[in-house]
Amino acid sequence: MVFRVGLTGGIASGKSTVSTLFADLGVTVIDADIIARELSQPGTTQFHKIVEQFGNQYVLADGQLNRPALRKLLFSDAAAKKMLEQILHPAIRQQLLQQAENAKSRYCILSVPLLIEAKMQSCVDRILVVDVDHQTQLARMQTRDNLTIEEAAQHLAAQSNREQRLQCAHDIIDNRDGIEKLKFQVTQLHALYCQLAETAQN
Repeated sequence: MVFRVGLTGGIASGKSTVSTLFADLGVTVIDADIIARELSQPGTTQFHKIVEQFGNQYVLADGQLNRPALRKLLFSDAAAKKMLEQILHPAIRQQLLQQAENAKSRYCILSVPLLIEAKMQSCVDRILVVDVDHQTQLARMQTRDNLTIEEAAQHLAAQSNREQRLQCAHDIIDNRDGIEKLKFQVTQLHALYCQLAETAQN
């Protein structure tokens, strides 16, 4: 089994950028968001369960899920969010582990935004948290997603809080100081993970 590093962090913390930097070093990156999108395409078991649960009003004219409308519902309705997670999370977990088994690099990154919330810690050997302060997150979300400060705060509240994530972390990347600092931290961690992966295999 390939050594697995779970990458997580709050919304707009920079997980995608960090994933790209690891991929540039030749590391296999497995993204839970991509898996979730593939699992909820028309024709899949999960798609049918989602439509059955939430109704045809969340299906667009072209047959695809109306993801923005569904996302809006999930942020305003905790019960709906839980139902969707029950449909998707077991299949996402299965896919993450299956793809990790086929990884060709010395270790792999499992990028899972809800790693802590979905209690998927057991899927990984080590947890890496990308961290930024609350105000930076809010500012980035407002710019990136064109949200009001109230909407951005609501999105943040739907995730586990920063302290919970940091308590679970083996390693932390501080993403407040630009791309060069980020590259340096990723390079340092890459060396560590290669070493840990080698030790785990012996």
